[in-house]
Amino acid sequence: MINKKSSGSMPPVNPGRLNPNRNSSQDQITDFLNKGQISSSNEIAAFLGKVKTMHSAGHEDRTGRIMFAMDATASREPSWDQACHLQSEMFLEALNIGKLEVQLAYFRGYGEFRATKWLSNSKSLLNSMLQVRCLGGQTQIEKVLKQALKETQQRKVQAVIIIGDAFEEDIDIVSHAAGELGMLGVPVFCFHEGNDPLAKIGFNQIAKLTKGAYCSFNSNSASQLRELLKAVAIFAVGGLKELQSYSKAKKGEALKISNQIKR
Repeated sequence: MINKKSSGSMPPVNPGRLNPNRNSSQDQITDFLNKGQISSSNEIAAFLGKVKTMHSAGHEDRTGRIMFAMDATASREPSWDQACHLQSEMFLEALNIGKLEVQLAYFRGYGEFRATKWLSNSKSLLNSMLQVRCLGGQTQIEKVLKQALKETQQRKVQAVIIIGDAFEEDIDIVSHAAGELGMLGVPVFCFHEGNDPLAKIGFNQIAKLTKGAYCSFNSNSASQLRELLKAVAIFAVGGLKELQSYSKAKKGEALKISNQIKR
């Protein structure tokens, strides 16, 4: 758990996980919101609309690198299995236009944060994910962002995906790390499970500072999450041009997204 600031006009927010519904009081929300003004959009169309405005992230060798970061605390256990399946969609789509490399990062328990080596196929990523068991603890999103900084300073990371349902850290400390990533041109795509308002605020702030995007989902929107993961993979490998082509050719959810982008 990150130490909170002891000075300033506003006391730091330290919401816990004692409430199983993970809802926050109005006082907490107001206090948290005062520490950072952000966009409130969480629609799928807004997510890909934001992607559309980004510069191309592809490389001549058509290789994209994504850090796939997940909250592996106790509340996330039901969704971890779902993510194990959906991650394969990223590799399958990316193979159509190039090569994808993914680093799995996760946090759980008492200060535990781990990151795998860079993996170039779905089977390797799945095997790594199957070895993880969710464990109660606080979020460690700052560590995710610092890991992304470390990696992109060695070799460019095209995108960071964060999947989680809570935000339990000092927003100013996390925002500083996010701002550093933004300066290096690494967008963070925050996929927020559930409806906790503090998590929504925090993830939106990260997305804004890195010129990434925010999108909420729940257990009933797996198909939407699947499309979003594939879109980020295509963006990372082929850049904006390939993402636009994908949106035009794909039916269903992708076509609806594309039509909204054109407005």
